[in-house]
Amino acid sequence: MKTRFEPFISVIENFIDLTGRAVSWLILAMVLLICYDVAMRYLFNYGSVALQELEWHLFALVFLLGGAYTLRHDAHVRVDIFYQSRFVSDLGRAWISLLGTLFFLFPFCMMIVLTAWPFAENAFYYNEGSPDPGGLPYRFILKGAILVAFALIMLQGIADILKNLKIICNKESK
Repeated sequence: MKTRFEPFISVIENFIDLTGRAVSWLILAMVLLICYDVAMRYLFNYGSVALQELEWHLFALVFLLGGAYTLRHDAHVRVDIFYQSRFVSDLGRAWISLLGTLFFLFPFCMMIVLTAWPFAENAFYYNEGSPDPGGLPYRFILKGAILVAFALIMLQGIADILKNLKIICNKESK
């Protein structure tokens, strides 16, 4: 049964899929960068602090920005003792997901966003860069990615809430 939530769910999930596909290209960039860095270091005895920091930053971006995509495709870590049990129905799973999103996912994401905001804001305000000589400038970009990542996870959480409400409403109306 189609509900009025379907367009919202579709828009959110299409956007999360788009961000996931974009982040997947960062993995290719990171692999190529690491190969280049290793070749330069071991073949030509030339290393770069900036390249190593860029590798770490790309790695952080992949995991931060890939979180919402992972949640979207239900590939995240979940305590499956009860959830995947044959004793829990689809309705029970919908309730577990709904309550888990409302009482665990959202509060955790809000805590991260609220505590990371001043962290990123100060980095931007003071134009924070790497403390290492030859390191990368503009550290606020990486710190701002924390805010974006958890906002995306909350956005996917909204889509999950709507999907679970749809399941709950459909099952309970029968």
